[in-house]
Amino acid sequence: MTSAYDKPIPIPSNEVLTKPFWEATKRGELIIPYCNSCSTLFFYPREVCPNCFSKDLGWKKMSGKGHVYTYTHVRQAVHPSFQSANGHIYAIVQLDEGPKIPSGISGCEPEEVYVDMPVSVVFDDITEDYTLVKFQKC
Repeated sequence: MTSAYDKPIPIPSNEVLTKPFWEATKRGELIIPYCNSCSTLFFYPREVCPNCFSKDLGWKKMSGKGHVYTYTHVRQAVHPSFQSANGHIYAIVQLDEGPKIPSGISGCEPEEVYVDMPVSVVFDDITEDYTLVKFQKC
């Protein structure tokens, strides 16, 4: 599926499981799955806790602050709609609350990104239905 955004839209494979996440992004909030049994925060959304295998899960609002845990400068995109003159940054961001989340880094040049760079969440409204989570340099 494409839109005026002119890039593939990330359609969730399990819409019921990820619906709270996508609804929160539309509100400009970052939420992460939380295990009510063992207090583990984790990402990506799953049906059971990856720590204790409990199904007693909820969602917690995150501060949206973190740092670049690792990253790569993608110069040759896997899909033509992601290709740009200067490429893009694909990163793993470690949130201040602990979990790691894959995302893009925006608002700076690729050569400005570094490990441990402080970042904050931004939301990219790509369609009426979808808002992507990205991070920018603080």
